[in-house]
Amino acid sequence: MAIVVTGAAGFIGFHVCQRLLARGDAVIGVDSMNAYYDPALKEARLALLADQDGFTFHKADIATPECFETLGEHGDVTGIVHLAAQAGVRYSIDHPFAYVESNLVGHMRVLEYARALPDLEGLVYASSSSVYGGNTKLPFSIEDRVDQPISLYAATKRANEALSYSYSHLYRIPQTGLRFFTVYGPWGRPDMALFLFTKSIISGKPIRVFNHGDMSRDFTYIDDIVSGVVAALDRPPGQSDEAPHRVYNLGNNKPEPLLGLIETLEAALGMKAEKILEPMQPGDVKSTFADIEASRRDLGFEPTVPMSVGVPKFVEWYRTYHA
Repeated sequence: MAIVVTGAAGFIGFHVCQRLLARGDAVIGVDSMNAYYDPALKEARLALLADQDGFTFHKADIATPECFETLGEHGDVTGIVHLAAQAGVRYSIDHPFAYVESNLVGHMRVLEYARALPDLEGLVYASSSSVYGGNTKLPFSIEDRVDQPISLYAATKRANEALSYSYSHLYRIPQTGLRFFTVYGPWGRPDMALFLFTKSIISGKPIRVFNHGDMSRDFTYIDDIVSGVVAALDRPPGQSDEAPHRVYNLGNNKPEPLLGLIETLEAALGMKAEKILEPMQPGDVKSTFADIEASRRDLGFEPTVPMSVGVPKFVEWYRTYHA
């Protein structure tokens, strides 16, 4: 029995692999190791995974049929955690076809691979809070309309949910989509705000603060996200409904002002930030706030790490990694 994790060398994928390996699961990691951000960070994550018993790695692009042909030798796959994707709202403005290939074609390849697995118990895939678009009703509920995405990234994630629903309906594949809310923590992505702010402040450079700081995010610590992912893998939807497909929010259920994040970061660093206040960026939203009642009820999801604890943990890792 084995679990396939796509995007295994990515931020969330790395931590999910760590958790699965720690509890004794065999993990087959897949990642293209692309250069969206410094591949050295992905290599460092992968090196930690490669040293652990039960981990196998395939360097492959999920948008290609060859990727899943190489996985054909693993006939004991019972679960898939699909986290590989082209990330980033702002990057999608200038690189649209990267999102079509990775997020749409890649997702379809995963669905076809899942359909061919005789012993598959469940597929968990990453969606995003971005699917809520310009929704001004807070908190964001899984019952809210999500048919007006304001970025291409969000549109691809919403399309993934629709594709997965159709495959669950047609082929009875148990699937769970998880809408992640602003994940942060050690080994995080360099294009995310916390990483960018930390790098700039330590380097004595100003930080860019969009919408003049009038923003809030449901910042969610990586360990809490991983707990939700693993719970979703362990509790796939049943076959009693029209389609064995569910979607859940995974967030901290406590939005924090962006300026509050900066103050917490300044305290953890023992340094002050020089701020450049700028307008809102295209495709961005003012606030996010996750309603997690459904994930609490069905997955036992309960975030436990506040920003006051999570940010110093990130800073400690950052300083160690860049020492």
